[in-house]
Amino acid sequence: MAHELNPRQDDTFLEIGRILHENVYLRDKKEINTPDIKIDLIKKRDGQLVVGEVKKSSRFELPAKMQLAFYLYKLKKQGIEIKGELLIPKEKKRIEVKLTHALEDRLKVAFNEIKEIIKRDRPPEPKKIRWCRNCAYKDFCWA
Repeated sequence: MAHELNPRQDDTFLEIGRILHENVYLRDKKEINTPDIKIDLIKKRDGQLVVGEVKKSSRFELPAKMQLAFYLYKLKKQGIEIKGELLIPKEKKRIEVKLTHALEDRLKVAFNEIKEIIKRDRPPEPKKIRWCRNCAYKDFCWA
């Protein structure tokens, strides 16, 4: 993304995500965009605003939590302290995500690692991992 390489838009999993986004949680306010983030929805729970990130399954829970933590971090930098929820409608799951100091520290480590990769003249050599099979970017690594 830093080099404006985008995932394959006809990827099945991206399409499922778009369909899911359009057809669930219809009562909640949808999609909020800022220059750095695209929030799936924002809703009120117990009188408090909550940022929601909708996922197809909990299979990739940690990356999804990190994505949501990134949104919470960016909002905090704008003076908005808010809670987050991962929403997995198929599994009827709602996982609360709070931006703790420990989670913020993990994000900062990830930011530094990403910056180091971006600065390289060439990307790191590809290494097959379990995420590759369903990745919308796999053509860039394995073409």
